[in-house]
Amino acid sequence: MDLIRPQWPAPARVQACFTTRDGGISQGVYAGLNLGNHVADAPADVAQNRQHLRQMLGLASEPLWLEQVHGTAVFDCQAVAPQQPPRADAAITRLPGQALTVMTADCLPVLLCDEAGSVVATAHAGWRGLCDGVLEQTVQAMGVPGEQLLAWLGPAIGPKAFEVGDEVRAAFLARDPAAVAAFHPHVPGKWWADLPLLARQRLASVGVGQVSGGDLCTHSDAQRFYSYRRDGQTGRMAGLIWLMS
Repeated sequence: MDLIRPQWPAPARVQACFTTRDGGISQGVYAGLNLGNHVADAPADVAQNRQHLRQMLGLASEPLWLEQVHGTAVFDCQAVAPQQPPRADAAITRLPGQALTVMTADCLPVLLCDEAGSVVATAHAGWRGLCDGVLEQTVQAMGVPGEQLLAWLGPAIGPKAFEVGDEVRAAFLARDPAAVAAFHPHVPGKWWADLPLLARQRLASVGVGQVSGGDLCTHSDAQRFYSYRRDGQTGRMAGLIWLMS
């Protein structure tokens, strides 16, 4: 199983990884370690993939899987007893051993922790959620000043592959004029959008300056990553983060 381990200065008790296609039993367009049970893959295969991942990571309990809807809701594992799965695009926990997940196949997965190793979070930053403030909401829910947080940006569709229309660019610029730096002309009415840069800008706006990652493109590496924009019907990868006991 090919797992990507974030290269970031997180405390030792913070564990994190991001999965690739390698190591699973799914077949066809989902071939590999598909972790999404909402994409019409065989449910038994997805369940076995998830179980294999849990065993590989040595997790004592099932990770928290979210029903992601491209929104800004943040699920707090301590404030509310987990439903299966909570309808949210971000999650936080201070509970040791509770792994959080974020599933993606082009959208930007963001993992966060504080310098003290007391709280961790995941966020699903597709363009809609990112524009609407999912990262700001996640930072607020963590209850720690942004200056004391670390963020890691996982594999996502890269700035030379993510084509968007005028309306997407206009939506970001309406929120922050500095977002103009993240859009480059492609053809009339279309732009190349830089999701990692947009995320860095949003994180900086709430004081998070310690940001790593953001340099792996899902669209350009079909052997390693699923990509919805490239393939349409496809599987899902996951970023996971948890606190050691």
